[in-house]
Amino acid sequence: MTTDLKAMAKRFNDEAFNKGNVDVIDELVADDFVDHQELPGLEPTKEGLKNFTKLFHQAFPDMKVEMIAAVAEGDEVWVHSQFTGTHKGEFMGIPATGKTVTFAMFDRVKVRDGKAVEHWGLTDDLGMMTQLGLVPEMG
Repeated sequence: MTTDLKAMAKRFNDEAFNKGNVDVIDELVADDFVDHQELPGLEPTKEGLKNFTKLFHQAFPDMKVEMIAAVAEGDEVWVHSQFTGTHKGEFMGIPATGKTVTFAMFDRVKVRDGKAVEHWGLTDDLGMMTQLGLVPEMG
């Protein structure tokens, strides 16, 4: 099962994030999915995850999420990824800056019957906002 959970996480990144295929979310995410990493204005649900993916693709159309490492144990997979993309569209009310950002993401996903049922995430939002020029660099 360990390999299957890692493969599932990689497929999610490749299909949903890198290709913008939100239909794969129906295959990989349960209807009762709960996202514990909420974004303002988005429901912490499967539909909210689809909207999150669309939002990021509109703002960063060349976005790429690369899996750096993954650990799977029992019914959970923990993933360290790197996001890279160019800010070419509005993002959370922020007009396009044309700047490229690279930041770390950490995700913990609980799986039941082959589908994600819960997600906890940590993203370097400060790093992203600094790279977009919205927050001054520290030091």
